[in-house]
Amino acid sequence: MAIMSLRFGYVPLPASDVLAGLLGSADEKIVTIIRDLRLPRTILALLIGAATGLAGAVLQSLLRNPLAEPSVVGITGGASLGAVIALYFGLSAVFPFALPLSALTGAAIATIVLYLVAARDSSTLTLILVGMAIGGISLSLISLAMNLSPNPWAVSEIIFWLLGSVRDRSFADVTLAAPFIVTGIAVLLTLGKPLDALSLGEEAAQSLGMDLTRVRVLAIVGTSLAVGASVAVAGTIGFVGLVVPHLLRPLVGQMPSRLLLPSALGGAALLAAADVVVRLITVGPELHLGIVTSLIGAPFFLYLILKTRKIVR
Repeated sequence: MAIMSLRFGYVPLPASDVLAGLLGSADEKIVTIIRDLRLPRTILALLIGAATGLAGAVLQSLLRNPLAEPSVVGITGGASLGAVIALYFGLSAVFPFALPLSALTGAAIATIVLYLVAARDSSTLTLILVGMAIGGISLSLISLAMNLSPNPWAVSEIIFWLLGSVRDRSFADVTLAAPFIVTGIAVLLTLGKPLDALSLGEEAAQSLGMDLTRVRVLAIVGTSLAVGASVAVAGTIGFVGLVVPHLLRPLVGQMPSRLLLPSALGGAALLAAADVVVRLITVGPELHLGIVTSLIGAPFFLYLILKTRKIVR
């Protein structure tokens, strides 16, 4: 999928030109297209897809809720609010890294709130409710900022950023986000065995010697690093963490530990494929990546709700 992402765009290139462009031995224009335009975009799509797919698999197992995804625990909302603050006050025009740093700060504040809740050994239901409250407050403040903004261009900029995209991203964005995303992915991948034990129930997991508080904190911190950094450089790209684990779960069985790595790889492939699709649609302006994932994920979300309802009955 990475090769497809490098090959296809407004100017399709053969694989030989892609390889020559990566090595720097092709025509200068091709080298610029591959190295400066498509490569950072492809890397970000793969990293963000892996982060959200893995975070979704971890959260669904941790919260034992098939509808869980990163936005459920409020991390996405916190990061989005931080970025909107940078756009609203014009900080991003003064300092280029103000937007991603503000988004990371927003994700960190949401993480601290969740950490304080998790550290008290509260139930998973409380975590879900607190996460939904953080998401609701963030959305309200974002709407307030858009409503009070005296500058229509700032509102337009906020809206387009919230729609989510990896277009026109550079290696500076990759350098900023990659350390946080990779660290978050590494933390989340360590949770396989604890999540297997948790699938037996909280009491059974504790009887096996598992520290529930530690597992919750690691899951929250890992999700915050991976998803917060993703939102910081690409805006809001939802539903990948919801869809991918459900698609792969029948293939790997019900053990959470078997689902983590495939979900990361599946999320990376799905988001890279979606980014290729938005580049191949040549009618009108380029679609935002968040719109494409929402068009895929929203009907799937409705299907899951109806399916869950039938099971409960």
